[in-house]
Amino acid sequence: MSGTENGQRRRRLLTASVAAGVLLAGGGGVYLAVAATAPGKATPSGTADAARAAAPPPLRLESGTDGGTGIAPGEPDPGGGPNGTVYTAKGPLPQGPSSAAVHRPEGLVTSAEVTRLAEALGISGSPALVGEVWTIRPEKDGSGARLDVARKAPGNWTYSWYDGGPAGDACLKGKACPPPGETKPSPGGSPVSEAAAKAAAAPVLKAIGQDDAKVTATQVMNGSVRVVNAEPVVGGLPTYGWSTGLHIGPDGRPVAGSGMLKEPAKGDTYPVIGAEKALAELNEASKGTGPIGIGGCATDPPAGMPEAGKKTEGGVPDIGRDLDEPATGATDAPGAPCQSIADRVPPDEVPVTRAVFGLAAQDVAGERLLVPAWLFTADPADMAPYTVTQTAVAPEFLAPPAKPSPTPTPEPDEGTSPARQVESYRTEGDGRKLTVTFWGGVCSEYTVTATESADRVTVRVKETPIDPGRACIAIAVEVTKPVTLDRPLGDRPVVDGASGEAVPRR
Repeated sequence: MSGTENGQRRRRLLTASVAAGVLLAGGGGVYLAVAATAPGKATPSGTADAARAAAPPPLRLESGTDGGTGIAPGEPDPGGGPNGTVYTAKGPLPQGPSSAAVHRPEGLVTSAEVTRLAEALGISGSPALVGEVWTIRPEKDGSGARLDVARKAPGNWTYSWYDGGPAGDACLKGKACPPPGETKPSPGGSPVSEAAAKAAAAPVLKAIGQDDAKVTATQVMNGSVRVVNAEPVVGGLPTYGWSTGLHIGPDGRPVAGSGMLKEPAKGDTYPVIGAEKALAELNEASKGTGPIGIGGCATDPPAGMPEAGKKTEGGVPDIGRDLDEPATGATDAPGAPCQSIADRVPPDEVPVTRAVFGLAAQDVAGERLLVPAWLFTADPADMAPYTVTQTAVAPEFLAPPAKPSPTPTPEPDEGTSPARQVESYRTEGDGRKLTVTFWGGVCSEYTVTATESADRVTVRVKETPIDPGRACIAIAVEVTKPVTLDRPLGDRPVVDGASGEAVPRR
């Protein structure tokens, strides 16, 4: 399906779907926007019995997403620390739709889709399928633009620039080793304007079918790179946690980026709750962790002071009270048991100024899905507004999280040899001899083997310590080893056996 067809389909969905949002003003003014549902797609209240008869399977939110609350990286913890947080709506909250569908990744990314993204990023070359990853990489010494796209939906993709040299696990101390995916070092200069950054990102967003996404460009990195974040619209609803990020350099061109290439497909439909109930559940989950550290009294209670829970002279249990409150059943008992300062501090109160019904990324049974959720805008007085989410799926359709399985004990010989990534290769003679280059150390010897198939050649490096029982200083050295193939390499790609990645030809 073409990008134009994708865009038209999304616009039709946006027009025909339910989107409920409210802007809550301090003066009580309410702005509610509700679009009509397409005929035959709604779940009116009169069809509740039919909906129950075809109930979808319960969703099992994985540990860490239980309760459905969520925030973006770098934003405040919605729990508010030991004392918790109370989110208070500054106006009426919307009810929203009666039901909504989850959306899940489906299908495979095609070569044509990868090529379209590459062209929008300004990368030349044809994608090669290496294992389960489409990749376009520079030749020669491996420096230049690189695009990797997972073949399986949602098609996670990363665009990066690498200036050569050792990388990742093949890099030891003392070498300049940027991690994989690191942004090309900024050449300096001033960042482009927000408008210019959005304009530079527009062709990329169009290529991946997200030209209707909500776009922001306020963040600046390294003083000269402006970051564009785009939250796509899926199924006619805004999303959270499914964003595309692009780094725009001072010259107005993308220098790095990441996101998802495949739009999630509509899955099962679930009954959903309104914003008021969702906010109550959010507050229940945001009660806080309680005092941090050792609680209770640092010393024994004063003489004549009953401990909490023990009976006083009147025979009534003492369950704690304020310092100026007399003990129940005894008029001569001194003040109450000690309390930590955290026990007496009220929870943080944060106003909520906006509530929008949408989809939030959640881990469900080992799979990343977009789940119906309420997206609340929290607007504290002492920091910038942020978004906090709460799952909108009716509680009776949420299964308790599964108990984690015990981690098996690895065999004694597992993990003793570090994986080495082959940095590059070259061919000699008739193409049967490969010379591979990788980073190793002076404390080991290395051998290289090659496994051939009709569509690739996989090379592996085996490391053998020279003297395992003797101390040795770890010094990184570049190692070059030959390996002979059964037949000429031809147009087959060379793949690193440790990482599964394609190896650039030098």
